[in-house]
Amino acid sequence: MIVWRDDDERELAPGPSTVAIGVFDGLHRGHQAVLARAADLAAAHRARRAVVTFDPHPARTLRPDRAPGMIQTLEQRLEGLERLGVEIVRVVRFDQTLAAETADSFVARVLVAQLSACDVVVGEDFRFGHDRAGSVASLRAAGPGLGFAVTAVPPLGDGSRWSSTAVRAAISAGDVGRAAAVLGHPPVWRAPVVSGDRRGRELGFPTANLDLPGEIVRPPAGVYAGLARLPDGSTAAAAVSLGRRPQFYVDGPELVEVHLVDRDVDLYGASLEVALLEHLRGQQRFASVDDLLEQMRHDVLASRRIAGAVARETAGLLGWDLGQRR
Repeated sequence: MIVWRDDDERELAPGPSTVAIGVFDGLHRGHQAVLARAADLAAAHRARRAVVTFDPHPARTLRPDRAPGMIQTLEQRLEGLERLGVEIVRVVRFDQTLAAETADSFVARVLVAQLSACDVVVGEDFRFGHDRAGSVASLRAAGPGLGFAVTAVPPLGDGSRWSSTAVRAAISAGDVGRAAAVLGHPPVWRAPVVSGDRRGRELGFPTANLDLPGEIVRPPAGVYAGLARLPDGSTAAAAVSLGRRPQFYVDGPELVEVHLVDRDVDLYGASLEVALLEHLRGQQRFASVDDLLEQMRHDVLASRRIAGAVARETAGLLGWDLGQRR
């Protein structure tokens, strides 16, 4: 897959492209429907499958005080687009210069001059350009003169709309099951492992501490059952703790700690992926450390059972290879 950024000076080989446009954060089932429609048009017109996406999220430039948390990193988004068969991704840097560009200029510069669009596929409520003046209607009006047709995909859902906003709301409420229903797979964190105070190891439950990017949306503090993918491609059940460890600190830093069930691997400096499967319990302070340890044993058993039941299905949904040890 070709990833084309603003500072690239390349030119694509001649030929038309079917272009889907959007942020595509999370690549949820609604996004997948837009991309599937674009794939059908590309096949019908023997065109390349292209996507225009934006980084950072437009709200982080236009209204940073109200910008939403992100569901995934740009790297995860690009990998997901490649798994879906996209051939070209034009990553447009959303800064104040882009925010000031007119809709007509953006269409001429990116869709026509750079990607030779023959079809443009967007969501029904798509808006773009300075002051959000561009719309599906304006794209359709411009299309015939510029050589492209426009397809608008209506909102889809299973009783409520599939959207990135719905995924963020579900995660923020701790309902990772609902988030998975909209995404089509469990939400996944990817982050480097950093050193901690080794308290988990002292308690008999060593953890990998994730340096989760600050913009990633988080669920409420608590313990979650998960499935982790290690750097060697193998997977393991995981008990994931998010919070400030009230058993030991009055106001400690918020940490993301991952205990790999039945595995003890040195991961410092490596990157770890964790799929959140189910909320187990909230964060709490116990009467004694022994009581905490008893609860942690229950958390590990529950995580092993939950991850074991869905490991193969989850790995398949996420494109994880289970050929290695699990």
